Amino acid sequence: MHPAPLASSARHGAKIVVFAVLAALQACSVGPSFVRPEPPPAARYTSDDPPLEQPPGQAAQHVALGKQIEGDWWALFGSDAIDEVVKQALEHNRTLKAASQNLAQAQELALAQGGLRFPQVALSAGIGRQKYGAEFLGGVFRVPPFTYFAVGPSVSYTLDYTGGIARSVEEQEAQAEVARQQLQATYLTVSGQAVMQTLTIASIGAQIETIETILQQDRDNLRLVRTAFETGQVARIDVVSAESQIASDLSLLPPLRQDLSRAHHALSLILGRTPEAQLPQDLQLAAIVLPLELPVSLPSELAHRRPDILAAEASLHAATSAVGVAESNLYPKIQLTGTLGQQSPTPGGLFEGSGTAWSLLSGLTMPLFDGGALRAERRAAVDAMRASASSYEQTVLEAFSQVADLLDALSHDAEQLAAEDQAQQAAGANLGMTREAYQEGNVGILQVLDAQRSYQRARLGFVRAQGQRYLDTVQLFLALGGTPPHTLDPQNAKNLPSSPDEP
Repeated sequence: MHPAPLASSARHGAKIVVFAVLAALQACSVGPSFVRPEPPPAARYTSDDPPLEQPPGQAAQHVALGKQIEGDWWALFGSDAIDEVVKQALEHNRTLKAASQNLAQAQELALAQGGLRFPQVALSAGIGRQKYGAEFLGGVFRVPPFTYFAVGPSVSYTLDYTGGIARSVEEQEAQAEVARQQLQATYLTVSGQAVMQTLTIASIGAQIETIETILQQDRDNLRLVRTAFETGQVARIDVVSAESQIASDLSLLPPLRQDLSRAHHALSLILGRTPEAQLPQDLQLAAIVLPLELPVSLPSELAHRRPDILAAEASLHAATSAVGVAESNLYPKIQLTGTLGQQSPTPGGLFEGSGTAWSLLSGLTMPLFDGGALRAERRAAVDAMRASASSYEQTVLEAFSQVADLLDALSHDAEQLAAEDQAQQAAGANLGMTREAYQEGNVGILQVLDAQRSYQRARLGFVRAQGQRYLDTVQLFLALGGTPPHTLDPQNAKNLPSSPDEP
């Protein structure tokens, strides 16, 4: 055996590969380089940033501008039951599972694209039967048909002197970042929906309890009227009016119970369960703590916090890299290929020195005429980059607008709650005095029923205003980006179970 020629050939091949790699590392990447966009220079969300209106006798909320939410945002409601619902949602929600697997896929595609930066090594082996034509060697030598055996590695490398491959890797990594931020957005959405539906159920339950209390008062009125009718103090029309009031109030319950069923079904979906599955026990609205301090990050910080903004930023990064890929396609492609192997007419002679064969090839492919396709593709990539930049700016503006809307909404919620509280107290006092006057014979049943309807509207309005204040608080936390982005580790996303039953 003669290993010397084999070793010498390997050294030559290695030098060529090293030279190609060094040349590629020194190359410049064509196309624009991505620069992280600056957020709008806004110091506040609204033109005047008015303080939140505070309802008399109610818990006062205040904005802590420049402070970020620390830890799990839903923990600010101080409810172990809410914590447990969110935990179950994050463990079993199907949409969140799909988003985690989408991230895992994007990460693997980025790794696969990154492999193109390195030489591609393959091992080939073959056996064949060959016959040369009579004139192949000038008609002087005639080579009879023969069988050959061959085995050996091959190395190919694309010289990335334009940086096209590097740009394609950068583009795929940016797409993985898009998937990561989409996972964050899904995480935020699922946790938000879990809390929203829990609060909605509590609010509807409070409204149902209110109507049931009103119905009990209706029945008390009916007993009074019937007693008065039996003693001849009132006419039959008063009894009918009282019975009509009960029927009218009873009609309020079915829509609310339907809304409650719908909210239960929505919560089942968020928790990854079928509608008939048992849910956590409904919470009482009064048992939930209203967050009094509202951490509100500055606009400049919000642009680097909200998942949808960061996803739009990563999409802009990918679109910018795609321009470099399209521009690199306008340049010649240089391919380096080296093979080293053993060839022999018999298997036993494959690894003898005389059977060593090698080749070093370089190839260049340069576009000459393509009907303008490559340049059109580059222009399209530039257009896509500009569109992505506009989409990013729009996403930022929408985020700022959402926060401004919710800050105003919370202020108006407090105003509404104060007004409903005053209306409830006044209507309650009026109802009590009207009932006393009715018992004394100073007013008719119609006045009592009118007073009761006023109290009913005021009481329901107060309960709904309470629930809306909680829901708008949740919406504000979601608009601010909720839980910090570092909560989810993208490296562990691919290890999440793909179904709630998988360990």
